[in-house]
Amino acid sequence: MPFTREIALLTNPTAGKGRGARARDIALPRLRAAGFTVRNLAGRDADEALDLARGSVADGVEALVVVGGDGMCHLGAQAVAGTTTRLGVIPAGTGNDVARYLDIPRRDPAAAADRVIAGGTRTIDLARSGDRYFVTVLAAGFDAIVNERANRMSWPRGQMRYNLATLAELRTFRPLPYTLDLDGETRHLDAMLVAVGNGPSFGGGLRITEGAELDDGLLDVVLIKPMSKAGLVTTYPKLFKGTHTSHPQYERHRVHRVTLAAPGIVSYADGERFGALPLTVECAPGALTVLA
Repeated sequence: MPFTREIALLTNPTAGKGRGARARDIALPRLRAAGFTVRNLAGRDADEALDLARGSVADGVEALVVVGGDGMCHLGAQAVAGTTTRLGVIPAGTGNDVARYLDIPRRDPAAAADRVIAGGTRTIDLARSGDRYFVTVLAAGFDAIVNERANRMSWPRGQMRYNLATLAELRTFRPLPYTLDLDGETRHLDAMLVAVGNGPSFGGGLRITEGAELDDGLLDVVLIKPMSKAGLVTTYPKLFKGTHTSHPQYERHRVHRVTLAAPGIVSYADGERFGALPLTVECAPGALTVLA
């Protein structure tokens, strides 16, 4: 049975170069035609959007439906984690890994709205650090440094900015010294990157934490140990297929809790700036109910 009460539709209108606004304009009348009372919300910035989301959850809406990319899913998760409010997704971003996980149509807002209307649910884990959650992957190495550089660049826009940032960082990047605590086991090692996955991919299908499951009560911690720059360049395309797992410098651990420390690294999760290391991340089993 579909919902009979109110839902909130929260849009990032600038997501995907304006796809957010276009997707909302398709989904909103479809949801209302199905009998929902819909709060049509859009924050001027992330803080206002989160306030609107939390206000709607506090008011008891049946679902918070976000229109945008993984950043909007990240924001929505902060508002609904641990509550009875369900999270729906109308994909309109660049990466859309959360939608990919949940097999939600990524290029058809009407079909994605139909998933909300159908009302099917799935309960999944989240990863938590302090009072903040993430759905996909926490990047804490070379990939995080590239994100930092790209965010400082004003030109070009889109994926090319990240490609240029990658090339720029690759010239000078050296393996980083990490200290990891993996469920109480301490490791000291050098690595190109460390990723903590609640799900298997980030960045539009880069399957860095291949094999991670959304509802197993565990985090997947992946290490890429030192390799040459040429090795890093040739391994990168394998991430899209998850075939990097056979590389001798790949290492995977499945844990309930991990603490990561490395100098000068600001981590990213769900594509958002998350926090400087050291960080402790733990699995929050069953913390999110999604419409999927």
